Amino acid sequence: MPSKSPNTEEPSASDRQPAAPVPEVGLDFAREWYEFTDPENPEHVISADLTWLLSRWTCVFGTPACQGIVADRPSDGCCTHGAYLTDADDRERLASGVAGLTPQDWQFHPEGSGDDPLGPDGYLEESEDLDGDPALKTRQHDGACIFLNRPGFAAGQGCALHSMALRKGIEPLTVKPDVCWQLPMRREQEWVTRPDDSEILKTTLTEFDRRGWGEGGHDLDWYCSGSPDAHIGATQVFESYRPELIELVGEAAYEVLAAACRRRNQLGLIAVHPATAAATSRAETDLKYEQL
Repeated sequence: MPSKSPNTEEPSASDRQPAAPVPEVGLDFAREWYEFTDPENPEHVISADLTWLLSRWTCVFGTPACQGIVADRPSDGCCTHGAYLTDADDRERLASGVAGLTPQDWQFHPEGSGDDPLGPDGYLEESEDLDGDPALKTRQHDGACIFLNRPGFAAGQGCALHSMALRKGIEPLTVKPDVCWQLPMRREQEWVTRPDDSEILKTTLTEFDRRGWGEGGHDLDWYCSGSPDAHIGATQVFESYRPELIELVGEAAYEVLAAACRRRNQLGLIAVHPATAAATSRAETDLKYEQL
């Protein structure tokens, strides 16, 4: 479950969604980009996908709009397979988050809070990443991530870490694995040599679509970033993902990016995300029908 709770217009997402999901849009479409230098680091350039950042995507976990990535497990959302950890810092952050969980927060606290986090009584298991290299991931328990509270749990369904963070008034990104709080935002970083042989670090911010998962991404039964059913946010991604973007590029760079997004809104975005366009068109049609 991404780091934000559903950020939807009135009426609620559950009231507005059709019985059958709207088809996802294609993966190839025009995008607008804005590139700028980090005001705090002249050797850091950020390239931002405005088509994604100005989209109306929002997390619809827990509503009928969320179909889940596995067809027969819609209540799992995107938490069926567990989360891969990126590095030692990621593992340390998760361990700190787990230490703050109680049996009231976490349905599977007895099964995952053993002395050793790695193993049958812990919350981690050994696996392979998308490149086939050894990796650690959160353990699957009863068919989904061990941190996923199932429907009917007293504290509510969803990520135990996420719910605990909200209860304590802290940002979920401070206790969740990187992949969980970033998705479906994608950050790529590479060193680029310019024609004058100077080097810069280039950060790209864009949509983490199906292709981000490699070949396996096409096997997902549903994926939210391309679904019009998930492009119903009350605010645009650059606003709803403010804490996450600040964590990814820093506050000064975020303020430059946010100003550019607001300016682009005034001028009019040429390459609107097709899922947002489809959701907007459907909402307008529904409104006209209601007024008849």
